Amino acid sequence: MIDEQTDKPRSSFWKELPILLGVAILVAVLVRAFVLQTFFIPSPSMENTLKIDDRVLVNKLVYDFRSPHRGEVIVFKAPTEWSGNPDGEDFIKRVIGIPGDHVVCCDPEERLMINGKSLDEPYIFSMDGIRDKPADQEFDITVPKGRLWVMGDHRSASGDSLEHWQQSQQNITEATIPEDSVVGRAFTVFWPVNRATWLTVPDGFDGIPKP
Repeated sequence: MIDEQTDKPRSSFWKELPILLGVAILVAVLVRAFVLQTFFIPSPSMENTLKIDDRVLVNKLVYDFRSPHRGEVIVFKAPTEWSGNPDGEDFIKRVIGIPGDHVVCCDPEERLMINGKSLDEPYIFSMDGIRDKPADQEFDITVPKGRLWVMGDHRSASGDSLEHWQQSQQNITEATIPEDSVVGRAFTVFWPVNRATWLTVPDGFDGIPKP
């Protein structure tokens, strides 16, 4: 009798295992599709904030409830004009200007200005004491409704809004991305472990006035 009682739970477990595995896979697929997703960094455009082969975790749900904020690092489906890939390609950049923002380069201290306030950007790429300029030429734009002005932290190595503003003969629509192309917010680097960190909004974005 003892042997029969112990065999029944074992038999039940093996019968239920495929169901449990199926549920686990379904949950993982749903989480990846709608909540969280990992992305790896393929280029130097966000150095030194993000380095090549870093892995970041992206919140895909947050922008269902609000719009992107200045200073956030976002993943988005790049316009075909940006990627050259008609099937779409994921890019990662920092939001600098939101709809209605007046973004200008530069103030007397060579800082970007947003709605009249100068922006300190300590995250801009530097090496051996040499720091990228916030922009490689002067510009004066207003971000259209429903669109975002995005830039890489490694300004001299980033195919971003400024580069496409220049290439498009200052066409602000081609230089910006639609808000509905945003996949989500990158909020942490989780790999490699020695680079694990939160991707918070820098203090320089505090106090920028509304458009």
